[in-house]
Amino acid sequence: MKIRTIDAVGLEYRVPADRAYGSAVGLVARRQATLIRVSTEEGIEGIGDARAPVGVVRANLELLKPVFIGADILDRDAIFTRLLNRLYHMGLQGPLIGTYSGLDIAMLDALGKGLGLPVCRLIGGMARREVAAYATGGYLTPHPGPGFESQLEAIRESGLPVAKIKIGTGVESDEARVAAARRYLGEDMVLAVDANGNYTCELALESMRRLSPYRIHWYEEPLKPRDYRGYAHLRSRAPMAISAGEAHYMAFDFLRLVENGCIDIAQPAVCVCGGLDEARRIADLCRLYSVRVIPAAWSSGVGLAAAVHFAASLPPIADSEFEAAAQLVEYDVGENPLRDEVLAEPLRPSAGRFTVSESPGLGITLDEDAVRRYTVD
Repeated sequence: MKIRTIDAVGLEYRVPADRAYGSAVGLVARRQATLIRVSTEEGIEGIGDARAPVGVVRANLELLKPVFIGADILDRDAIFTRLLNRLYHMGLQGPLIGTYSGLDIAMLDALGKGLGLPVCRLIGGMARREVAAYATGGYLTPHPGPGFESQLEAIRESGLPVAKIKIGTGVESDEARVAAARRYLGEDMVLAVDANGNYTCELALESMRRLSPYRIHWYEEPLKPRDYRGYAHLRSRAPMAISAGEAHYMAFDFLRLVENGCIDIAQPAVCVCGGLDEARRIADLCRLYSVRVIPAAWSSGVGLAAAVHFAASLPPIADSEFEAAAQLVEYDVGENPLRDEVLAEPLRPSAGRFTVSESPGLGITLDEDAVRRYTVD
């Protein structure tokens, strides 16, 4: 199955200023994604998602198009490896890898459609027919009091049994937010937190100790992504599980995380880390070190569909027919029409779980009117 064309479509939703939301590193004024559209010589189209602005993606596609147009999708891994070897001075992180992530997803979507198979069966098999979702919400907002409460209500109304909220602006604030979330969401809610890399090791440890009584399931990105030594030091003293990976690229980054004992949970983002093929390599690596994998999925509906297929392909870590913990995937409950409107049938969890599509490819269809509505140059 040979590639005929590769195109990028930029999507953007501008969040009204009074409803901006975000994390400890800043509020989000707009949600962005770039769709990668691949067509084959057989007339099959594949759709992918690269989590980067369209201008950045188009610039990097100029490096990818010459080697992929006219090539067989089955040769994608060998082709990209040769390209990386030639471009070794550009490194294995950043926009080129993010762009290829979207292209890899699109190629697998097209391949699945051509073979009549769902994507998860192309990257390891359908290990489960349902994937449990966890809610990401509780963002920082311009109006902390009422804004936080309304988000907690959205989490509660979602019916999801696991929730993650944002922290990272100070230890006192961390405890106040977590205490409020625990009161509002109840003792049965499995609760996680995300500092988005805004702390030093000692501040993160102080925050963890203050939050420990609230039964935090995992503490996400306490430190900057490249502080591997700091992560290892922190994990040796932490009173709770540490997670990271959304800002890490390819198996090379994750090898440093797991080999140095930095994390308990790996969170690769398939739209960033190198695509679905690389995400499976990362998962296989984590399996060797008994590190749990929970995919990040903070993007468009296309990226969410890809993350669900990735999660569906993951076997249990333990060699047993019983899963000690449900396989989770992230579900962002923030205001984001790029998640809810660009698909003809939006993906939403039911009874806390996504049903894995058995239709060919990702099993999704774009709502072309919505795509045009949010398209930017």
